Amino acid sequence: MTNTLPKIGIILGSTRPGRNGEAVAKWVLDRAAQRDDAEFDLIDLLDYQLPHLDEPIPPSVGQYLNDHTRAWSERIAGYDGYIFVTPEYNHSTSGALKNAIDFLYGEWNNKAAGFVSYGAQGGTRAVEHLRLVMGELQVADVRTQVSFGLYADFVDYTTFQPGEQHEPVLNTLLDQLIAWSKALRTVRVA
Repeated sequence: MTNTLPKIGIILGSTRPGRNGEAVAKWVLDRAAQRDDAEFDLIDLLDYQLPHLDEPIPPSVGQYLNDHTRAWSERIAGYDGYIFVTPEYNHSTSGALKNAIDFLYGEWNNKAAGFVSYGAQGGTRAVEHLRLVMGELQVADVRTQVSFGLYADFVDYTTFQPGEQHEPVLNTLLDQLIAWSKALRTVRVA
């Protein structure tokens, strides 16, 4: 396990029709895929159609009754780290992303996370909320984050055209995330 490349899931945290997050997540994946120090996959919440949390047993027990939860658990468990691509809605992340996170517990533990956000103020307030959630899930979040402003990085608030200054920031985020993902493998193995 420690000799293989770390697997990083890029989680698209919006299910909204016409969402800007799809273009942002694909931009992240495109740049990340140019690296040879990790494997990257795009995880789209739309592919899972999770209802509001409907498991009667707390996720920390790890006993899932529903097929959709088991499928979500299987997908998330195999990763060493995550990049959460989040919009900012009302000073927080999307309800769909928070709900998807809340379905699981152990699958997140002792892994690393980075954040790419977008919104009127760059989505930074959504990331601050996610950092608190990650702490409870025993996820180590890296310092660097990429933030896209709707006014500066989107034409007419819908067509994604990021400034070139974001790419080196993403590379720093990836450097940190990959290093932490590798380091936390030793905790999970122990």
